[in-house]
Amino acid sequence: MSELTVSRHFVEAALVGAERAGLDTRAMLREAGISPDLLRIEMARVSSTQYSRLMQVTWNAMGDEFMGLGPRRCRTGTFATMCALVIDCPNLEAVYRQAFEFCRLFDPMVAMELEVEDTAARLVTVIEGDIHDPMHFFRESILVIWHRLGSWLIGQPVELLKAEFSYPRPPHGDEYRHIFHCPLSFEANETALTFDKRFLQAPVIRDRSEMRQFLKTSPADLLSRPDESNTFTGRIRALIGRDFARSLPDFEWIAAELHTSPQTLRRRLKQENTSFQEIKDLLRRDMAIYYLSRPDLPINDIAFRVGFTEPSTFHRAFKKWTGVTPGAYREGERGQLRD
Repeated sequence: MSELTVSRHFVEAALVGAERAGLDTRAMLREAGISPDLLRIEMARVSSTQYSRLMQVTWNAMGDEFMGLGPRRCRTGTFATMCALVIDCPNLEAVYRQAFEFCRLFDPMVAMELEVEDTAARLVTVIEGDIHDPMHFFRESILVIWHRLGSWLIGQPVELLKAEFSYPRPPHGDEYRHIFHCPLSFEANETALTFDKRFLQAPVIRDRSEMRQFLKTSPADLLSRPDESNTFTGRIRALIGRDFARSLPDFEWIAAELHTSPQTLRRRLKQENTSFQEIKDLLRRDMAIYYLSRPDLPINDIAFRVGFTEPSTFHRAFKKWTGVTPGAYREGERGQLRD
């Protein structure tokens, strides 16, 4: 069924190092199930499955978990070794401190260092040496992987209070809202994540057998498939479901199902940098992209499946989401996009 989608920006950013190394990135895209033609559409998106596959293809092709973007080569298997080291830690604080000590073994070091204050904790990015990261992908990936690994180990999302970036807001900065679900600060002194320090005492609940299964697709899945189950955004997506052909639940019903008031829910969604309307719109967009990948479905049928009674209204909405019509998008996916 449909799944979260990933912006074209992150597809191209992930391939910067491979292009610099002279690898055939078009072949790498095709191996991941992504049509190179699709990337000619400025606002195109790929499925999280395709993106996860692309990460694995890139790491295997380069033999470098930093994908040619870091200050040195990071041999494949480094992340798995770090995970094997932290799985026996008693709680999240021990995980982050042990992971930092592991990363100190490599020169130059790339890590996130834990700082604990009165009520908050911060993970601060530490990158020694020069990096080739023109699209900020390397720094973003470090934030995402460390945050989501910690969340997976304790079995609950570590709710972020703030995400800071030591560079100006990039053109794709709006995507950060859906990655970090918290207030964003650009041109900060450091690149860091802040969260309530109570999470540090959360126990590690995963075991080694779960870790072995986890490592079959990670860290690729950490970058492509965030665990939103305990965020209000994710819980609302689950309550809305996938059947847009029927009447959607209203906001008051959603709030009641989540055992909160509409006013509180609006405030929580604002803290997560989104709104009820945006959640519905993005769910429709992701479902439409999924259905367009199925050649057996006529576009008018797709319009109905994602909740539009008039195909023309669907065409206008889809063009607003992606910059092109559903037909042109489908041609891009098939590698048949006309100039």
